Amino acid sequence: MTNVYSLDGILVFGLLFICTCAYFKKVPRLKTWLLSEKKGVWGVFYKAAVIGTRLHAAVAVTCVIMAFYVLFIK
Repeated sequence: MTNVYSLDGILVFGLLFICTCAYFKKVPRLKTWLLSEKKGVWGVFYKAAVIGTRLHAAVAVTCVIMAFYVLFIK
């Protein structure tokens, strides 16, 4: 089990956050509710969704690598 205070935990949390926000961008009701603000604290969700959609191949490869690391190496 990874904790948030280690580097692997922060990377896993960041990847899951980016993937979740990218999914929220595809759901119309959640997009208008959560991703309407582009600045401030709520803008973090929008920026993560943009990263997830524009770099979807890199995010997917990184998720597979982190899954392999967490399941088999750690």
